[in-house]
Amino acid sequence: MKTNIVRKNRKPKIQLLHQYYSYTGFYQFVGAILKKVAVPFAVLVGLILFLEYYVLDFHSLFHETTKDYSPISVFMIFFTSESILGLIPPELFIAWVKTLPDPMLQLSLLALLSYLGGCVSYFIGKTILSIPSVKKTVENKMKKHITNLKKWGGLLIVVGALLPLPFSMVSMASGIINFSFKRYLLFGLFRFLRFYLFALAIFNIMN
Repeated sequence: MKTNIVRKNRKPKIQLLHQYYSYTGFYQFVGAILKKVAVPFAVLVGLILFLEYYVLDFHSLFHETTKDYSPISVFMIFFTSESILGLIPPELFIAWVKTLPDPMLQLSLLALLSYLGGCVSYFIGKTILSIPSVKKTVENKMKKHITNLKKWGGLLIVVGALLPLPFSMVSMASGIINFSFKRYLLFGLFRFLRFYLFALAIFNIMN
């Protein structure tokens, strides 16, 4: 009888998770990221619209910028960037593939390379574990990401995949703490969604 009463009073798992994320500051963390990127993103979109309609043709711009490089070379530059701290904003490459034949196919390749770049970062993080001096330095610099990943697990990987949070750093932190690679691969799939959503906005602007 007592066991049945305890079961009836037990809160649903989803409610317990909600309370945990509220208590640990996950929602505030996501809100802070959205606030930081909302204005810069709006300014960027406005600037692209202004330039596209009144100043230049993006197709011509990207053609002139990349004419000395083969598409494979540009894709390799992107893959390297996504594997090492995300040095170049992916949005530039999303705009670039719009100028190529079959842009949706090229966009899918771009998303796949970003996903695979994250996997490279994950294994860089695991490799760092075997080099004590490097491990200590990197852990100090990535302390915030590592702490958050330990608190929120896969949900932080989802946030890193979707929002303008350095996905490579989140991936590297996942390797450093030995986060399950199978689970990492699953949560990292949201990276594809990010590229398709951003492309929806950028492609429409460039039409």
